[in-house]
Amino acid sequence: MLKLYNTLTNRVEEFQPLKPGEAQMYVCGPTVYDYAHIGNFRTFLFADLLRRYLKYKGYRLRHVMNITDVDDKIIARAVEQKKTLREYTDQYIQFFFEDFDALGAERPEEILRATDHIPEMVEVIKRLGANGHTYESEGSTYFRIAGFEKYGRLSKMKFEGNVAGASERVDADEYDKENVRDFVLWKTAKPGEPFWETELGKGRPGWHIECSAMSMKALGETFDIHAGGVDLVFPHHENEIAQSEGATGRTFVRYWVHAEFLMVEGQKMSKSLGNYFTFRDLAAKGHSPRAIRYLLLSAPHHKQLNFTLEGLRGAETTVERLNDFKRRLTELETEEGSSPAIAEVIEVAQEQFEEALDNDLNTAEALAAIHNFVREINAEMAEGTIESGDQAALLAAVDRFDSVFNIFGEVKQELLDSEIQALIDERQAARAAKNFARADEIRDQLTAIGIILEDTKEGLRWRRK
Repeated sequence: MLKLYNTLTNRVEEFQPLKPGEAQMYVCGPTVYDYAHIGNFRTFLFADLLRRYLKYKGYRLRHVMNITDVDDKIIARAVEQKKTLREYTDQYIQFFFEDFDALGAERPEEILRATDHIPEMVEVIKRLGANGHTYESEGSTYFRIAGFEKYGRLSKMKFEGNVAGASERVDADEYDKENVRDFVLWKTAKPGEPFWETELGKGRPGWHIECSAMSMKALGETFDIHAGGVDLVFPHHENEIAQSEGATGRTFVRYWVHAEFLMVEGQKMSKSLGNYFTFRDLAAKGHSPRAIRYLLLSAPHHKQLNFTLEGLRGAETTVERLNDFKRRLTELETEEGSSPAIAEVIEVAQEQFEEALDNDLNTAEALAAIHNFVREINAEMAEGTIESGDQAALLAAVDRFDSVFNIFGEVKQELLDSEIQALIDERQAARAAKNFARADEIRDQLTAIGIILEDTKEGLRWRRK
């Protein structure tokens, strides 16, 4: 039985979805004002692992993620670059999903863009108004915290004597724990900023209302899991609860699951410290997406992870070793038959793997189970004891483990020297015919399998990397 730590209750609880056999999950997605950094991707890869494990457990999954494409930072940068909101955010949405895909994450069933759901946000705000939770000031609409008695139960912050009235409000989309104030739901239009014409007047939504509106539209007024980074607990998720339950009178989310902070070289990630990395920064240094993924998943999500370049180099070695294991197992020549001893190794590894992940997604122990499995089977391969039935069962076990972690990689088929030379000859002919697209395609194919092309005095030659 899968158990998850629920931030709302401060307990590890058995996951029991609203509908048996079905799981609904909403994940706060990126705010697309810049490239996503590795701290962001720790959260997204944790959500990907949770998604994959829910499917592994047999649940029919509906996973929804939002894209925040309007907020203070986005507007400021779009204005600075003299671009429309859509022009500015489209590029970073594209960059985000290029990185997301490269890191081996599965895309959610539904991806919702905030600016496509302004009417739904307006409707939630109107419902809040009808229930007495809002007021207007200088053309903007605010949520009155004092009118929602349960405010603070997610973050466990003590607000007694610190909940301000209508005279103290916060307009910024992001603010710290010292700013416990009525928060903005709808911002009146400012000169030079994008706005929408609505029943609430000319303006744009505050940051928090978007997730309430879009998650309830996609998953209903009550759903199973809401995930995100621990940095979102306050104010974002606290405000989501207040808005959603203030509008509906019903429980908003049953399980709140958060990924802890990522440290880099023992410190908070900062450009001034030189330890700020995007996925693209690390890829440009020659690091593979699989190694980055492995390292970001190596510690349980509820513990802080210290990301180091030395650790990343170690992860490179680890994923290459896993891929080599899979390749040798795939290419193993065997005789007919199967061994009860191999079946027992598979059974024990799978039990340890599932026991670890059922325990609040303990990825460290699950990876240890995989490595123990690899070590034992390596010894069996060295002894030559694996038979054809064992080989098929072992490869199926690797596929099951990888359906959750996605770290083994594809086994690349080695080309014979004659096949490599034939491809090089075809590339040269394509270049001579000015068919550069085909020439580039062949070059990329050879590079992907570690074949380096070299120009020499005697002509073009190749070597293995």
